[in-house]
Amino acid sequence: MKGQFWSYLVKRLGLGIFTLFVILLASYALMRLAPGDPSKSTFLSAEGGGKNAAGTMSSSKSDLGGRNAIIVEKLHLDKPIIVGFALWMKDAFRGDLGASVAVDKGRPVTELILERLPITIRLNLFAILITYILSIPIGIQTAVRHDTPFDKGTTLFLFFLYSLPAISVALLLQAMFCVGGLAPIFPLKGLTPDIPQGMSTWRIMWVTSLHYVLPVFCLSYASFAGIARFTRAGMLDVIRQEYIRTARAKGVPEKDVIYVHAFRNALIIMITLFAGILPGLVSGSILIEYIFNIPGMGALSMLALSSRDIPLMMALFAFSGFLTLAGILLSDILYVIADPRIGFESRV
Repeated sequence: MKGQFWSYLVKRLGLGIFTLFVILLASYALMRLAPGDPSKSTFLSAEGGGKNAAGTMSSSKSDLGGRNAIIVEKLHLDKPIIVGFALWMKDAFRGDLGASVAVDKGRPVTELILERLPITIRLNLFAILITYILSIPIGIQTAVRHDTPFDKGTTLFLFFLYSLPAISVALLLQAMFCVGGLAPIFPLKGLTPDIPQGMSTWRIMWVTSLHYVLPVFCLSYASFAGIARFTRAGMLDVIRQEYIRTARAKGVPEKDVIYVHAFRNALIIMITLFAGILPGLVSGSILIEYIFNIPGMGALSMLALSSRDIPLMMALFAFSGFLTLAGILLSDILYVIADPRIGFESRV
């Protein structure tokens, strides 16, 4: 088993490196082939160009052209796509992913990512924990009570939740329950409250938690509905198997039949869904972070795309691609842990 594991791991790492290379090459090529002039949009986003008393741009055309030329040379936009990508890869292998040229000009992109990463991890970690804590028991109970009023009512409710668009739900919740709305219970934006001096620790925790309620709900309700449905489908398939009937015939308690024998074999579907958790945990949600003014990875991605900040976008693509491939590899390993019958030799 150990030899099969290492053989599998080496082959998957080789395939993962090649896949990540293709993802980064395709991303770089698409950015270079996109309509517009990246150097001009980057310059305007970063510099803005001041105005004099007459309201005209203070930067002369020659200055503008000179600075654009510097940006073109810095981003290797004057070279063919393959050459520009090779130069970026060369710097990346040295640990230099470049500096932002628009979002926060001059700062290394790794600093920008590490600055916003804890915010997104904290927010999405709460959403994932709540999603799994609620969805798995509900999925199991709907499978056990198949074709009962509880199953039909829960299924209808889950389909309703899954069909709701996140942007509409977020805006509706803001209009109803945020400051300035019908029932102003929660703050409108941000995750960090204004804390006056002398406030108790428990009060600080309560005020801070109010900032998380609506964003966490908007991030989790659709996933909650989807995972509950997948859990139900997996459990229904398992509890109809012969060995479950045999366990019941032998007098095994129903609780052990469901949560020990059936649940472990239904984990395969949930492990498959786990492959998307790791990249989602750190990539954030562009819409939710924008609506609630949360300075996380989602908002950073939107700023990078809108300002054509190529070094920052490439760093984000590399980061997200690596985590996606790591999540898939981890889920494949968990398959074997959950069901040893699969074996690594069948996956090499």
